[in-house]
Amino acid sequence: MKTKPVLAAAAGLLLAGALASCSAGGADDGSTDGGNDATNCTNTITKTDLPVVTMWAWYPNMQDVVDNFNAENDEVQVCWTNVGQGGDEYDKFQTAITAGTGAPDVIMVEADRIPTFQIQNAIVDISGFGYEDVKDDYSDGAWKDVSVGDGVYGAPVDGGPMGMIYRADVFEQYGIAPPTTWAEYETAAQTVKDAGGPLFGDLGANVPAVMMALQYQNGAQPFTYDPATPESIGISLADDSSKEVLDYWAGLVEKGLVGTQDQFTPEYISGVIGGDYATYISAAWAPGYLTGAGVGEGEDAGVWKVAPLPQWDPSDPVSVNWGGSAFSVTSQASNPELAAKVAFGVYADEASLVDGWQNQVIFPLHLSALNSPEFEDYEVPFFGGQQANKEVYVPAANDYEGMTYTPFGQYYFDAFTEQLAAINEGSATGSEAADRLQEDVVAYAEEQGFTVE
Repeated sequence: MKTKPVLAAAAGLLLAGALASCSAGGADDGSTDGGNDATNCTNTITKTDLPVVTMWAWYPNMQDVVDNFNAENDEVQVCWTNVGQGGDEYDKFQTAITAGTGAPDVIMVEADRIPTFQIQNAIVDISGFGYEDVKDDYSDGAWKDVSVGDGVYGAPVDGGPMGMIYRADVFEQYGIAPPTTWAEYETAAQTVKDAGGPLFGDLGANVPAVMMALQYQNGAQPFTYDPATPESIGISLADDSSKEVLDYWAGLVEKGLVGTQDQFTPEYISGVIGGDYATYISAAWAPGYLTGAGVGEGEDAGVWKVAPLPQWDPSDPVSVNWGGSAFSVTSQASNPELAAKVAFGVYADEASLVDGWQNQVIFPLHLSALNSPEFEDYEVPFFGGQQANKEVYVPAANDYEGMTYTPFGQYYFDAFTEQLAAINEGSATGSEAADRLQEDVVAYAEEQGFTVE
């Protein structure tokens, strides 16, 4: 079934939004309708004489974050609601976009979703609403991830600089030093296999964002997109750099050096706990996820360490990112400037940032936290007291230059998952998977009304 072309949908939503702005959406006096109801907050607003900005967000410590902001602010108050995490929230937001009413003033979104909502005119450019005042609070890479072209469509909060988590006991048993290059990674994997050890890692078909990041690390530029020319998009998914990465991982699979289990599943976690994998290529948020899943609490307690992500070219090291979220101002906000004040400030105070990283809720991108001695010197319990932030994650975050995401990210990731599954089952080489992915995504983009460059 063909879907409604993205560009046509965006034009229709722009018209709907213009009509809806006369009768719906958020209101700075607290009188809202639909899903944007400032009388139905999860938190309690005590400064009832101030204007209210409504917000959807799912951070676990959001109650405290909102209370911190409201207590310190004498210009605006936040009315927060958790309508669901990730896809559940996005589904509700998409319904509100289509209806032209019911969206909050500010919404938490993952960075790779921003272009999808931007092209629908569902979120607004906030570069003119205080961006210059907070620009130096974040790295250039953090800003690029929340930008589309020259526009800024979100206030960054957390990120996922990548590293290589590994079992120190396995490395010690087989005389393996943390590999600094992907060539060394394969050599180490072969050494462990030849000695009868566990799989060295895993290629989960359901984590295409990891492969995208590694392709970026190898110099690929999967997408080029500028809203100044919204009808055009550059798609390069089968270039030499992208194929090299997929051929490499396909080779690891074919040689039996890594597994092919989908990640974020009970089966995968059981394997992690059981010692089936020597490494986990992941992001700075992984310790929180793994701890919550029961990793590091039994026989595998105290065995986990982290090292910098191996490089394709050690003479030209590249830091990459997996994950991260931001606060965007929706086009249904009746006072975008006030909403932007909330987006820029609601998770930027010291108390909230410290609570966030100490409780493994966020990996902070705000430089006051990221580069603070307290954060850098923190001895991470999951890593047995290793100063993982100082040694791995902070340098990776500071060196990260950002990525360009696509307006149809969900389709791209779904298509990529299909091709990674083909690699895992042996029905496609890495290069063949890249060619198929290019053909698939280009056809979809053209179907949606884009001219592919």
